[in-house]
Amino acid sequence: MAVIKKAVRRILRIANRNPWIIPLFGFVSGAASFFLVERKQEQFAQIISIMMLAGWVWLLLENSLKRGISHWFGIKVPRVVLRYVSQLVHQESLFFVIPFFFITTTWNSGQLVFTSLLIIAALVSLIDPIYYHWLAPRRWLYFSFHGVTLFAALLTALPLLFHLPTSQSYLWALGVAAILSAPGIARSFSEIWWKRIPITLLFIVGTFGIGMAARHWIPPASIWLTQVAITDRIDDKNRSPNKKIKVITLEELHQGVYAYTAIHAPRGLRERIYHAWYQDGKQFDRIALDISGGNEDGYRSWSHKKNFPKDATGNWRIQVETEARQVLGILRFEVVDSKTTASSASESQHKSAAPEVNTEIKTDSKEIKPESSEQEVKAEMKESTSAESKPPETEAYEPAQSETSSQAEEPPPQAN
Repeated sequence: MAVIKKAVRRILRIANRNPWIIPLFGFVSGAASFFLVERKQEQFAQIISIMMLAGWVWLLLENSLKRGISHWFGIKVPRVVLRYVSQLVHQESLFFVIPFFFITTTWNSGQLVFTSLLIIAALVSLIDPIYYHWLAPRRWLYFSFHGVTLFAALLTALPLLFHLPTSQSYLWALGVAAILSAPGIARSFSEIWWKRIPITLLFIVGTFGIGMAARHWIPPASIWLTQVAITDRIDDKNRSPNKKIKVITLEELHQGVYAYTAIHAPRGLRERIYHAWYQDGKQFDRIALDISGGNEDGYRSWSHKKNFPKDATGNWRIQVETEARQVLGILRFEVVDSKTTASSASESQHKSAAPEVNTEIKTDSKEIKPESSEQEVKAEMKESTSAESKPPETEAYEPAQSETSSQAEEPPPQAN
């Protein structure tokens, strides 16, 4: 016991003298967890996640643990240390989750807002004057900061620890964060206990509703895209796209298009994702795909569509979404009219291959002999006119027929 007491005192002294160690430890542990997950070493990442969540247990049971430490170790924990531990947990949690959110954020979408908010929160937790003199005195803002940090931490740790799909992890993280931060926010608005109850319930319901409405703006922290492509054919041997397409003609579209995605997920995680097809901003179709984690290059899957409207020209996008409608990434391509494309190509080719103009003009005149009779001349002119007005012969041809086919792969393509 004496050795443990000595170790606890030494850790507190080191942390007090070198406060920069705490955020550095949080960032390194988060980056290490990210690379461990990527290299299929989830067991070590789970240990780091448990250590992070243990800090939140401390915050929840702060008073009880304070009395327990005094009883077990004979150490009276000052109030300053408790505040310092709260800051430590915030720093460690935020710098733990930032590497995950940074890689999974779709930066050309609303997810930019949430990830930027986490980065700003991490900087606030580092700067003591802002954290203690601006954030901490405003208790409603402090507990809101507390709830957002807890939400991000649970969103990252739950799939790693319990292999929960992102849809379930999102609901659990949102519910736990709202319930645990609501009482503190209610206390900051009213000192009378019976008034806190409706404020607490209103805050929980409101937070849950806002969280569900804004789920498109929240990146899924545990899974991310490693490769995407729009293609007209899948390589059977390597299960990879034949070529990437950005622009496709209407005729080629109706022959079938593949949306190819390779998705990285932690080992043991089973997830259902969706390819949501949009034409000019309107959802046209939503195709479900089941994936599993642990593949080094990501779980390769694709959806294959042949059923398109006749007028399918325009801008298309395919949103890769989780079951909770969190966006993993966006694929874009454009459909153009084949006639317009052929006309443009023909015009371009005609201009580039235009024949040289010969400025020398030659005239052919028929020589009429003086001794020829007037009847012969008229007969010759009639024959010439008849030959010129004769319509040209046209070559009959049979229009080419296009064929489309689909082949089952492993994993099987989802044909619609």
